[in-house]
Amino acid sequence: MAQEKNLFKLIPKVDEVLEKDRIIELLNSMPRKIVVDSIREEIEILREDIKKGSINEEEVKERNRQLVELIIDRAHRKNSYKLRRVINGTGVVIHTNIGRSLISEEVMDNVKEIAINYSNLEYDLEKGERGSRYSHLEDIVSEITGGEDAMVVNNNAAAVLLVLSTIAKGREVIVSRGELIEIGGSFRIPEVMEQSGAILKAVGTTNKTHLWDYENAINENTAALLKVHTSNYRILGFTSSISSEELKTLKDKYDIPLIEDLGSGVLIDLSKFGLEYEPTVQDSIKKGVDIVTFSGDKLLGGPQAGIIVGKKKYIDAMKKNPLTRAFRVDKFTISALEATLRLYLDEKVAIEKIPTLNMLSMGLDKLEKKAKTLYNLLIDKIDLDKCKVEIVDDYSEVGGGSLPLERMPTKCIRLSLDGVSINGLEKALREYEIPIITRVYKDNIYIDLRTIREREFPIVVDGVLYGLKRIERVH
Repeated sequence: MAQEKNLFKLIPKVDEVLEKDRIIELLNSMPRKIVVDSIREEIEILREDIKKGSINEEEVKERNRQLVELIIDRAHRKNSYKLRRVINGTGVVIHTNIGRSLISEEVMDNVKEIAINYSNLEYDLEKGERGSRYSHLEDIVSEITGGEDAMVVNNNAAAVLLVLSTIAKGREVIVSRGELIEIGGSFRIPEVMEQSGAILKAVGTTNKTHLWDYENAINENTAALLKVHTSNYRILGFTSSISSEELKTLKDKYDIPLIEDLGSGVLIDLSKFGLEYEPTVQDSIKKGVDIVTFSGDKLLGGPQAGIIVGKKKYIDAMKKNPLTRAFRVDKFTISALEATLRLYLDEKVAIEKIPTLNMLSMGLDKLEKKAKTLYNLLIDKIDLDKCKVEIVDDYSEVGGGSLPLERMPTKCIRLSLDGVSINGLEKALREYEIPIITRVYKDNIYIDLRTIREREFPIVVDGVLYGLKRIERVH
């Protein structure tokens, strides 16, 4: 007990810590409350360790020497925004958990121009009267996809819900059992359909559906045929499914609309980059689909949005649906999406300037060059006796529920520690001032060059240095 009291006496008072030069500097850059709370929390952690008997006198003195640094780290974490920029070292291009597709800087210039000024969001400049926010996107979406008309809502689930509510409320929609998919966050096609008021009519089996399955299910209460692209999984083996082209024969024969939910919404044939062919929106329109829905923030590479394109008579009806106001997009989404779609007017420009397309199309030669650059920056700064650095071959993923079987050859920086678990370094990278998200496999950290921009290399190097120093303090 006497020993414990002596150790408590070694802990500095809050006022004493506030007089330290680096803490005074910190007070000039952030709210006093955050700094004081950080001091108290670090002191309390030290007190608790003494109470537990887990540290001796020398260790208390060492913690005191580190105290200012620990307080500064904690204060910066407390003072940061909850939604923060991170570095994506995972190699998953459309990473659902860390923001999906990146927006190009050129697109963000347009968003900024609209955001900081008044705009003609719902004002018709030609007529000098109230206009529609959807008019800003109708022409560009129609021009690129070949559809008669278009509108945009806040995500693709909302797009499907709005389409079904408008076209099929209280009536049956026929869909293959093999296409009753679940998308992110446990949202399922049957549940979306139920909320829309449409009645699900599932046909066929999980692995096989035939054209006659659809035709046998058609009756006087059939409102539409629905095809759902299974972009986030594949059924392999003894399977068969019906294409939208085949379903068009039934659509024409029975005069009922054909709807297709493409999910990821690719506008460029990705097979030219060595990836699996993914149906494009243009293909669906050419095959006679009446309404196509797809995402703006997956393979398209724009902001989160649900895009609806197709026959004007159906889209006009959707614009009058009361749900449209609940699902409507704001000026930020409209400006970002319009600027992104304009890049698609020239395919080469789109591949160069849309980050998602640029990353997906990146060849091994460029990846290797990037890896060598980052490798040289790292070995110039860190102690190689403490951390091993290598360039290794690995695979990236598309992500975002798109092309689930695709594994793209890539180059990674692999970090390993001698005699120390890599988990501490991985955690330190995640808790760096600009968090660095990596992959961990067999006690190694992998930093994939496909999803890291070269301008981020200095952040990665500083983050690794920070992590190694933090591990040293612990051990």
